[in-house]
Amino acid sequence: MLGNFTYNTPTKLIFGKRVIKDLPKVLAGFGKNVLLTYGGGSIKKTGLYDKVKSLLKDFNIVELSGIEPNPKYDPSVITGAKLCKEHNIDVILAVGGGSVLDCSKAISVCAKYEGEGWDLISGKVKAKESIPIVDIITLAATGSEYDMGCVISNTAINDKRGYLDELMFPVVSFLDPEYTYSVNKWQTACGTADAMNHVLEQFFATPNSQFNDGVMISALKSLMANVKVALDRPNDYAARSELMYVCTLACNGIMSNGAGYSGWQMHSIEHALSAYFDITHGAGLAIITPRWMKEILSEKTVERFTTLGTLLFGFDKTLSDMEMAGNVIDAFYNFFESIGIPMHLGQLGVKEEKIEEMADHILANDATDEPYMFAPLDKSALIRILKESM
Repeated sequence: MLGNFTYNTPTKLIFGKRVIKDLPKVLAGFGKNVLLTYGGGSIKKTGLYDKVKSLLKDFNIVELSGIEPNPKYDPSVITGAKLCKEHNIDVILAVGGGSVLDCSKAISVCAKYEGEGWDLISGKVKAKESIPIVDIITLAATGSEYDMGCVISNTAINDKRGYLDELMFPVVSFLDPEYTYSVNKWQTACGTADAMNHVLEQFFATPNSQFNDGVMISALKSLMANVKVALDRPNDYAARSELMYVCTLACNGIMSNGAGYSGWQMHSIEHALSAYFDITHGAGLAIITPRWMKEILSEKTVERFTTLGTLLFGFDKTLSDMEMAGNVIDAFYNFFESIGIPMHLGQLGVKEEKIEEMADHILANDATDEPYMFAPLDKSALIRILKESM
């Protein structure tokens, strides 16, 4: 059954080989002053930085480099907002992966706000305007190029927030799969795990529909098949292009129009882990996923597991519901392990003595125990999941 919904995605996607040739024409519609944002320098190694600078020779470019994985409010967002104000920036050009784009989204609204930017990100104040954003994506993972969200860490207070606002939809996203050829195996695997979890967060919901289930099962099949190819053959365009496109759609909401809301609890848990220990987001999600599944499994939720079992993994329909659900949980664990992700938080440096504090943090920020969620999680459930994940 489909419920009522409103769907709007104002972002224009330009997908394929060498599509950034149109970058000057796109940016010219906003003005001459451009804030160019990027991360640790990989775009310089691949030649993309020089290509962008050559294309934008007629623009006034101000640069913000060094944006971190798990982008930080301080220094990156604060510095970027200050640069926008000082240089009267007309448009932000984010070149990189989801972290660069998420940071740029936060900059776009903070630059137009005279108060403390964290008040916007934490939801205390509603943004009223933003600077337009254009992006060139170099990592298939977050789907930030096609949604209105960003995730920002505030290390001063051990906080990491998901922030949604329609003002942060990119205006144009350039998606050239060839720019993902240089992504290493770790980031390829973790990016895929992130996208898979985006799909699963939407799949575990009620009401649901046959159409939405079919789209999400196809997305999972594509991600699971093509990441194996990309890990083996990094320059395989067919695999990289499917990974990029599915990752783009996975967090946009299109796969769950009219469905119920799960609560996105796995993301809530992982955000706390990243806030406290700065772990790779996709790796944290991969570790949490099977433990979360085990915790929420019940007679009420088992249908979601059996649907995955039959349609995604092709398990024997004669198995009991609970037996099939157990096999589904094991299958996800084994898959993530097979693509090189360590499956215990301790392997990533997470310390068990912080578990109770993180559980309190999760409940305070995201209220995972709300009754409207697919499977509400109280503090004791969160602690069990985290301990099982160690």
